Amino acid sequence: MFKSPCMSLKDILGADYAAALCNSAVYNGYATKEEAEKIVSEKIDFMSEERQKANEKMLDDVGTSVVPAFETTNDGAATDAFSKALHKCMAPLSARGLCRIGEDGKVYFIGKSEHYHASLGHGFGGYKLIDNARKLGVPNATHNNTRGYITRLAERELIRAANGGVDDAELEKILASREPKVLNRCINLETGSLACEAGFKMMLSRFYKLDGTFENPKYYGKTPVFFVMADMKGTNEANYHGTTIFAQTLRGLWGGFAKEAEKAGLYKIVPVMINDLADFEAKLKQYNSGNYKTAGFAHEIILMNYGAIRLTKEFLQGAYKLCREYDTPTMCDEIQSCMWYDGMFLFRKWGLNPDFAVVGKGFPGGEYPASKLITTAEMDALNLFGALVTNGQEELASLSYLVTMEFSKANSEEIKDAGEYFYESLEKIAEENSSLIVRADGFGHLAGLRFAKVDEAAKFAKILNDMCVDISAQLYKANCPPVVLVKPPLIASRYAMDFLCGKIKEAIKLM
Repeated sequence: MFKSPCMSLKDILGADYAAALCNSAVYNGYATKEEAEKIVSEKIDFMSEERQKANEKMLDDVGTSVVPAFETTNDGAATDAFSKALHKCMAPLSARGLCRIGEDGKVYFIGKSEHYHASLGHGFGGYKLIDNARKLGVPNATHNNTRGYITRLAERELIRAANGGVDDAELEKILASREPKVLNRCINLETGSLACEAGFKMMLSRFYKLDGTFENPKYYGKTPVFFVMADMKGTNEANYHGTTIFAQTLRGLWGGFAKEAEKAGLYKIVPVMINDLADFEAKLKQYNSGNYKTAGFAHEIILMNYGAIRLTKEFLQGAYKLCREYDTPTMCDEIQSCMWYDGMFLFRKWGLNPDFAVVGKGFPGGEYPASKLITTAEMDALNLFGALVTNGQEELASLSYLVTMEFSKANSEEIKDAGEYFYESLEKIAEENSSLIVRADGFGHLAGLRFAKVDEAAKFAKILNDMCVDISAQLYKANCPPVVLVKPPLIASRYAMDFLCGKIKEAIKLM
């Protein structure tokens, strides 16, 4: 069983803030003094034993109709691409725990955690604290120059976690540090794309001036070179760092635009081979000569947009060491992996010291689009408008971070155990079906089964989807191995992992 923190707003946010919040709630007419104090002190059971048992019991109904189907001709007003991708039958009427009820009235297992967003499943009890904060008038909307107490607290707790869960005295030292490689700055943004973009802007600020108030930067006049992960053929389709134009050029989109930018000497993109340190070192030497200078190395640890391939500790630690020697900033993009492991940050388990850590998705648990860029004093090179986003400082979104972090801290061992158990189960399935499945990829909850053939991966995914298990096959990249991706929520117990693996085995028999 998972441990269930039982906490109030006062417990998470502190007695002084709770008292101030009550006073303002009374003034605004949201509650009487007595009512406000009751709300701020109400203990919320994050995920009771009863709720956990109910989540597991619901798995018995996966694939069955539990409510009448909702028939509708409403297809929205999407673009052609989005309309083609829509599966209305699977769209949610409502959801709870590990499952959602689709418009067809059937129960679906959220085998992808709604694409990493629902780290704690649906209807997580701890998020009732957000409702309590709203009852007392805590606004979500604020702005960069009025970052609220909850947001400032979330920033500090993120820095604490990113540095290994240090005590208060050590945290103050870290926050005051001006040393390189010490993560002690946090920029609040909306999406992972914007968080990555802010990091790329900081890398570019070493080559170009943001505006006329800045001095010529350190590498002014040089052509910045960005290292990203290559695919199996050596081209740059394996990486994914968002949907801005700049980030999309890094992964091979807008090729004509990127080619013209390179011709003009604005910037250059260099893909580095997966887990090949010799290739990395050779290219690092090559692009730190003449008019070239490496601007940064951006990577994920589990390439969930490229076959769930895992970058090894040896490769990344070696690459980071070389980057330090060549004054090349490193960006660890943890949008998809953050919160999915004990300790919250996968880069810490890999022993890395990035200049930028990008987080989101798992931290707010799908409650809000709230991503963060964590960086160092050395890289803190932009003014306010250089990384501005109007909605980044949302108070209730920051509270969702704090709630999720409390659950993660309380269940560090449980998360580790469930992830290892799940991945080992997938490895065993792959071994037992080696004529069909090449191997298991990924690490822990974020995993994939690599198939020998594209058509077999597609058929397998369809069978599971027809069984109302929501997974996906990654088949849209020409040079990507055919992989079926799975990523169960953190609240998935061993029982739930066995359920998912059982469905996978059933699907294999139907191939």
